[in-house]
Amino acid sequence: MADLMIGARLYSCQNCSNEVSRHDDIISKGFQSLRGRAFLFYEARNVEEGPQQEKMLLSGTYIVSDLFCSECGQMLGWKYIKAYDETQRYKEGKVVLEKFKITNECC
Repeated sequence: MADLMIGARLYSCQNCSNEVSRHDDIISKGFQSLRGRAFLFYEARNVEEGPQQEKMLLSGTYIVSDLFCSECGQMLGWKYIKAYDETQRYKEGKVVLEKFKITNECC
């Protein structure tokens, strides 16, 4: 009988393969960064947060922290700390990882 165990689909740092999130944590694949496509996740792991700063992004002004891989230090995306526009508050506490900085792996 075939093994029915299916592992979690993971996203890892493109540079060093450090696991940074799970496919199940994706909220939206329709995000855009200045450098290309990005995914909105509920959370990320094995990342370091940079200092909080106010940034003007495509959808408005936010307080964000850049996210860096805890293994190699590559910038992977950002975490929304505060949204000034009430319609964007659902992003608070969520993270955006740029697609070209992560790789999808199945374990």
